[in-house]
Amino acid sequence: MSQSLRLPPLPALRAFESAARQLSFTQAAHELHVTQGAVSRQVRALEQFLGVRLFDRFTRRIELTEKGKDYFSAVQASLCNIEQATKMTMGDAHRRVTLDVLPTLCTLWLMPLLQEFTETHPHIELRIDSSLDPVDFRTHQADVAIRVGRLPGRQYAAAAPRIDLEMAQSWKDVQADFLFPDVLVPVMSRKLLSQGRPVERAADVLNYRLIHTANRKHAWGDWLAHHRLGLPAKAPSLDFGHFFMAIRAAKDCKGIAIVPRIFLESVLGDAEMVCPLESQLESAGGYYMLTRQSSTTDPATQEIRRWVLSVAHRSFSRAATEGAPSPF
Repeated sequence: MSQSLRLPPLPALRAFESAARQLSFTQAAHELHVTQGAVSRQVRALEQFLGVRLFDRFTRRIELTEKGKDYFSAVQASLCNIEQATKMTMGDAHRRVTLDVLPTLCTLWLMPLLQEFTETHPHIELRIDSSLDPVDFRTHQADVAIRVGRLPGRQYAAAAPRIDLEMAQSWKDVQADFLFPDVLVPVMSRKLLSQGRPVERAADVLNYRLIHTANRKHAWGDWLAHHRLGLPAKAPSLDFGHFFMAIRAAKDCKGIAIVPRIFLESVLGDAEMVCPLESQLESAGGYYMLTRQSSTTDPATQEIRRWVLSVAHRSFSRAATEGAPSPF
């Protein structure tokens, strides 16, 4: 190493980065598998090396000083660059890349496409995680994530259906690639429709039990409001935690579910299901692929990014042309 470089010890930097990210010496100790005292000593040593105070220490909490905030930002970016450089150096080895996807999107959209990816990218092992939580690239747990929600700073129509999910904990160093819009459509069992009243206009869905999804609790109300209808206060309803559960309940003749149109290819591939009404109503937000901006030089991540963009375009093109098939 050149004598002109004056660098603090790497263990001290790792302890500082973890403590600063979580604002907790205790959580940093758990993450690094050391004692809280060890983390505190490493941070103290770093402060002595720098000649500045990085944290304000209180009885039950710590806070970054202004110099600490600036140093944390620089250290985190540098450690991320080292990680990416390490991955690139190991590029001739078998690479594992983690893709974190929303649960129903993973089940109904991504999983059926994975064989295509493994056949065309045999040198990359794609590890799939599933979560609704905002992605946090600062924890280095995911390389690529697919989320639905609003982009910060973008204006959306006030009457557009709401998306309550947050996509990212922090937008620093995050690149967002648009995949497809969130367009909500009703789906139901063909058997239930054949036994009940026809669904020819929006108001007709109120003749059936409405199936709600917990993480999109405003979906039915906002869809009905667009059609100048109210959600009856005492209307029979069912609530489920995920879209795939709501779709299963609809298939079992429990009522009508409202789901993103991107799922139609999978749903309508089941002869027992039907979309009785078409909808062009876009939500206030969309589906995005999130990556680190600093990963643009990582070949494996970029290969996955290009593949996801390609299959997303194909999938939405098919979903957009599905229309509202005849129920009978």
